[in-house]
Amino acid sequence: MKWYENWFDSKYYHTLYKHRNHNEAEKFINNIILKLNIKKDQKIIDVCCGKGRHANYLSKLKFDITGIDLSKNNIEFAKKNNLNNLNFFVHDMRSVFKKNHFDIVINLFTSLGYFDKLEDEEKAINSMINNLKNEGVIIIDFLNVKKTITDLVSKENKIIENICFSLSRKVNKDYIIKNIKITDQKKSLYFCEKVRLLTLNNFKIMLKKSNAKIIDLYGDYSLNSFDEDKSNRLIIVAKKIK
Repeated sequence: MKWYENWFDSKYYHTLYKHRNHNEAEKFINNIILKLNIKKDQKIIDVCCGKGRHANYLSKLKFDITGIDLSKNNIEFAKKNNLNNLNFFVHDMRSVFKKNHFDIVINLFTSLGYFDKLEDEEKAINSMINNLKNEGVIIIDFLNVKKTITDLVSKENKIIENICFSLSRKVNKDYIIKNIKITDQKKSLYFCEKVRLLTLNNFKIMLKKSNAKIIDLYGDYSLNSFDEDKSNRLIIVAKKIK
């Protein structure tokens, strides 16, 4: 089993990241809708949707939204909220879900860069683009590699819900690696996160190969301009071209 299958299917993953700011996520979605003038009749797919927080919010705004994720546990949880305009499926992002079907693809909260081979990252990008109709738009929200490395905290401990998380981080060749030791009462567990250091240039190359062109870049969820030295995020908006 790959690390991401094991870790993302674990309850401890969601405990560690429970601090994620839902207000910030909703603000980001609202900003993107306004900026791209997304219409209610456009079909959206959330690739690597997790438990569906972005998809759920979009459904409340009356958008037609499909969420896909590799984690069966995530999808089982998300399916509790299935509606006429909101559906979830277990699916690997490296294969096409519905070819030429969607107007918008969203891939948020650093949901790329997990694979051992760069070819698999390329497959994921290509499949997401192939889910789109011609002139469809993909939105990728990834970490800003340069600033992430600059700000990297090598060691820290967190106690959440009486569970101790001991985290250590390092840069190893093409990856940021986070080792996670969990102490839950008398039980100890170990997990790892490994994210490939995908730069803007990497994305440009992969998107071009997949017949997509970058049309906008942002550096945060307020959609300020991207600055390689200062921005916390790399948010890419690209359009599928013939």
